[in-house]
Amino acid sequence: MDCIAGMPRKPWDLPFVAEPKEVAGLRRIMRLHLGLWGLHEVIDAAQLCVSELVSNVIHHVGAGTPTTLAVSMNGTHVRIEVRDPDARALPTLFEAATEAESGRGMALVNAVADRWGVQPYADHKVTWCELATGLTSTHGHLGGARIARAEVLLGLYGTATLPQAARLSPLTTAVAEGAVTALIADLLHWVRAHGGDADEALDRAQRRYEAGTSCEGAGPS
Repeated sequence: MDCIAGMPRKPWDLPFVAEPKEVAGLRRIMRLHLGLWGLHEVIDAAQLCVSELVSNVIHHVGAGTPTTLAVSMNGTHVRIEVRDPDARALPTLFEAATEAESGRGMALVNAVADRWGVQPYADHKVTWCELATGLTSTHGHLGGARIARAEVLLGLYGTATLPQAARLSPLTTAVAEGAVTALIADLLHWVRAHGGDADEALDRAQRRYEAGTSCEGAGPS
């Protein structure tokens, strides 16, 4: 299971009726879910793909078509699928004329996605695309080794200290920030209990943090 800050990246799908008024809501849902997954860098491209794939259904199958949006992780890629009941109206990639009002949909998807395709079945078809996330592994995290280590530690610490009810659902941002604060405080208590200077340890951590942010992309010291 792919996780970030204790939040599972579980596949999800959403049935809807393909109407122009639904597109804005689908874009908001994509932003929300990809934000929770920690994949902020692909939100704009994912929203564009959803808009174009749904518009393709509206224009070539018909407004009011029962449709389903499905989103999942395929390795390090986000996979977006739009399913509709017409297996005959297959989207085609072609270069639309500059003055054309339509026909650019799949060209836009082709431009931002790593790959896309159509899977026809007996009673429906799936038009899909996949976007690179920048993750280095299926279970990886954006932000480098420091962020990955922090998220692993925070996940363990949060699970151990949150109430049982909170363990049953993903950590919200506010709860996660509270866990970070509590973890830092406990580490400072540990330093003091072992004869160290908690204030000096905090100062050193602050200097290391500032050095890391000023040299983004550098390895841990």
